[in-house]
Amino acid sequence: MEILLTNVKNKRQHIIPLSTRLERILTEYLLYRKGEPDDYLFCNHYGEQLKKDGISSAIERYNKSRGVEKTSIHLYRHTFAKNWILNGGDIFRLKSILGHSSLDIVKEYAEMFGADLKRDFDSFNPLDTMDGVKNRGQSIKMIKRAN
Repeated sequence: MEILLTNVKNKRQHIIPLSTRLERILTEYLLYRKGEPDDYLFCNHYGEQLKKDGISSAIERYNKSRGVEKTSIHLYRHTFAKNWILNGGDIFRLKSILGHSSLDIVKEYAEMFGADLKRDFDSFNPLDTMDGVKNRGQSIKMIKRAN
């Protein structure tokens, strides 16, 4: 299943995939609130579209009630982007999913810090993945080539 995004900041609609898990959750949500598949996802008590300020306020209240100080909706995009990369997703597909025209902007979204950089470092580091170098502590012999 896919989602068509039409009301976006850059005014260029685009289509993104919808995960199977999220599809199940949204289907259950619509059944619970007796909604139709083409209803607005975020509705007020009257079934009308919830405005952006309403969503922001609701998320802020929810987060603060649980001790979360940073409450921007935009942080969800940053968190998604960072986790996409940490889970092995490629930056080119992430660029399309986020709807950015430049990889430079995507790099800002997927900024890595301390523990993120160390995560699985040895499994990606060429020195630790070279044939014959299976365990830490082994040495690598440098071979001098004749010119």
